[in-house]
Amino acid sequence: MRLIESRPQAKMGIRHILLLISVGIYLPLLEATSPNIVFILADDLGWNDVGFHGSEIKTPNLDRLAKDGVQLDNYYVQPLCSPSRTQLMTGKYQIHTGMQHQIIWPCQPYCVPLEEKLLPELLRAAGYATHMVGKWHLGMFRKECLPTRRGFDSFFGYLTEYEDYYTHHRCYPLFELNVTRCALDLREGEEVAPGYDGMYSTHLFTQRATDVIRNHDHKKPLFLYLAFQAVHAPLQVPERYTAPYSFIRDPQRRLFAGMVSAMDEAVGNVTEALMAHNLWNNTVLVFSSDNGAQTLMGGSNWPLRGRKWSLWEGGVRAVGLVNSPLLEKPGVTSRELIHITDWLPTLLNLAKGSAERTTSLDGFDVWKTISKGMTSPRLEILHNIDPLYIDIPPCTSDPPHTLLPDLIHEPRPVISRVNQSDGFNVHIHAAIRYREWKLLTGYPGCPLWFPKPGSTSGLQPSPPCPTKEAAVRLYNIEQDPEERHEVSALNPRMVDFLLRRLQHYQSGSKPIIFPDDDPKCDPAPTGAWGPWA
Repeated sequence: MRLIESRPQAKMGIRHILLLISVGIYLPLLEATSPNIVFILADDLGWNDVGFHGSEIKTPNLDRLAKDGVQLDNYYVQPLCSPSRTQLMTGKYQIHTGMQHQIIWPCQPYCVPLEEKLLPELLRAAGYATHMVGKWHLGMFRKECLPTRRGFDSFFGYLTEYEDYYTHHRCYPLFELNVTRCALDLREGEEVAPGYDGMYSTHLFTQRATDVIRNHDHKKPLFLYLAFQAVHAPLQVPERYTAPYSFIRDPQRRLFAGMVSAMDEAVGNVTEALMAHNLWNNTVLVFSSDNGAQTLMGGSNWPLRGRKWSLWEGGVRAVGLVNSPLLEKPGVTSRELIHITDWLPTLLNLAKGSAERTTSLDGFDVWKTISKGMTSPRLEILHNIDPLYIDIPPCTSDPPHTLLPDLIHEPRPVISRVNQSDGFNVHIHAAIRYREWKLLTGYPGCPLWFPKPGSTSGLQPSPPCPTKEAAVRLYNIEQDPEERHEVSALNPRMVDFLLRRLQHYQSGSKPIIFPDDDPKCDPAPTGAWGPWA
């Protein structure tokens, strides 16, 4: 009897065991559909500033992540800080948010439009814990503009474009008051964060990022946005990081190299923390620069033409990589076309989130391109259209070189029908990429090829460049990534097509938001930069 009575219990036990096994298998699958996302953004890191592009600067951690992951060799950002960050967070071109001109300066009363739903807001709606460490630079004149009001559960970092790496103070001229104010720019959430004087920002932000990882509740997927101050000016770094670079004669380049090494070490510490706290196996890590290097401050985009602030490849072609155990075909270099606007739809789809709360995006989901090596859905990139463009930094090489007068000519005239093509004003600073073709109009920015660091060849002059009466240039970027051979006269139909595309974008652009400084921003009463309106 006992044996007979025990059979149903035995059956129930087996069912329970099978149920537990099936749930045990299924739950990890559920978790795997929502990977942790770690996005690391470097500031002013140039094409020739990482080891895996052949730099003399040693970046073993980034090199390993690139080698074992997917190195992005046809990846584009914007030529300046705020525009790249805006496009990362919105998935939209600058012209569709009114942010197409310059950056947000400390006293300008605006931010990324509040009606825009940013990436952390969308990920939080998908169940993510969202944390930001580092540089914001998307506006802060009102509290509603702050990171913790735009989707981040926590924020530790600074709000403006740069500051001292040790004191965390930013100095800025208040012209209406005829004074320059230096004040603290460091916050914990929405509160000013004193007490970190003397702590090097790369170390400080790395420690906070690893704290976030260590304290993360595994019941939720993690989104960590780590936006380093490095390697933006000022050139500051502990001496131990420059010691291995005594062979670099240029003192700016030597300091810059040390800053890159400190950042590379930080990236290694973050990945080690992810592994140590059992997050790595379900994490997608993206590393990106926000724009090309500023050659006046030790950076190098060699052999690409131009620099930060310009629409030449040296300003917009970025260092980028993805590493993750979730990649299906790791260990490759992708030459598929990818743009910084693509991260929002890509990461949101990985997170099983919804973009319904956003208006139409300019980005594409490129996960299959990255993970499986499939063809990119992107055929075109609007680099920018900015009728107000001014190239603020002087168009010279790094000291001790000086710019010869014959190197600053505008390009030669283009003899074709392009100047009458559907009304686009070719005097406007603009650029567009379509497949292998890139068209630039107006003045794209400093047109020089800055020499490889350590080279004794000096500046390489730009060829005779277009006049302002016919400022159109066309390049085949796949054949000519250094933009040395202007071919508009040989391809008038492509020029006309791309000018029509620029006109299409221009007709749908939003008015530029770029207000005058507001003297009410004066940080003197509080001793810290922050909201004032």
